Amino acid sequence: MTDQLKKYLFEDRSVRVQAVRLHQTWLDAQENHQYPPAVQRLLGELMAAAALLAANIKFEGSLVLQIQGGGPIALVVVECQSDLSLRATVKVREGHEVPADGSMQSLLNADGQGRFIVVLDPRRKVPGQQTYQGIVPLEGETVAQALQHYMKASEQLDTRLWLQAGDQYAAGLLVQRLPDQGGAARAESTADTLARATLLADTLEPDELVRADIDTLIHRLYWEETLIAFEPIPVRWHCTCTRERVAGMLRTLGEREVEDILAEQGSVRVTCDFCGKPYKFDAVDCSGLFAPARPMPEQDPPTVH
Repeated sequence: MTDQLKKYLFEDRSVRVQAVRLHQTWLDAQENHQYPPAVQRLLGELMAAAALLAANIKFEGSLVLQIQGGGPIALVVVECQSDLSLRATVKVREGHEVPADGSMQSLLNADGQGRFIVVLDPRRKVPGQQTYQGIVPLEGETVAQALQHYMKASEQLDTRLWLQAGDQYAAGLLVQRLPDQGGAARAESTADTLARATLLADTLEPDELVRADIDTLIHRLYWEETLIAFEPIPVRWHCTCTRERVAGMLRTLGEREVEDILAEQGSVRVTCDFCGKPYKFDAVDCSGLFAPARPMPEQDPPTVH
């Protein structure tokens, strides 16, 4: 199992540590795309972060991380289901060049109007339950800093993130203080544990997150600590697009518009925003989209011998 997330608790159960490392999932996300290095880094870090946060949601559904604003990149979206299946998309503005050394701020917040949006969407809502959406200004130079700002402002949780992405791997580490359960002495102990966990994580070397497997990484950082380890959770890429869904979308356009596209281009081509998979509908395919369903011919009931 190469793509997985692992959870740990410090012995006093006041601080959680989580690590995720994506390889095949990350390759699948890039399969039909040619991302510039700056976009690749940004998207990979956001995917690792989404898995780290989705691992803690208490319902069946999805967590969506979205960054939008001015600059060469208009939008970055990562969706992670509660089973840690991921999909993602990036919208680059037409005619805008993406510099290789571009930062999150220069790529998405050139006008100062950038926003970081977190959506929690339960699949089966109980009465009174609604989709949650939190929006904060896009602050910080990195995805990690922007998410730390969001968690502090919206969740009131002390959270630190370390995120890295290259062409082969995307990885992340989360250190988070759990809600206090006790008096002042307990709070002081928890603060000490958080400070120690953070100090050790700050010793991460450049690219160590993507170079080292999770077990090696956690041992290197916390070998003097007593950690409670949980079973690893697999992570995978999963796009929900199908030819049938694309066909349904084309039907909503209407027969006349589809015919106009067909007349102009010879076929209708649709590319999935998430996985980049291309779908082609020729004249015969398009004709079938709007053909009335034929009733099944009546048949005599089978004879029983």
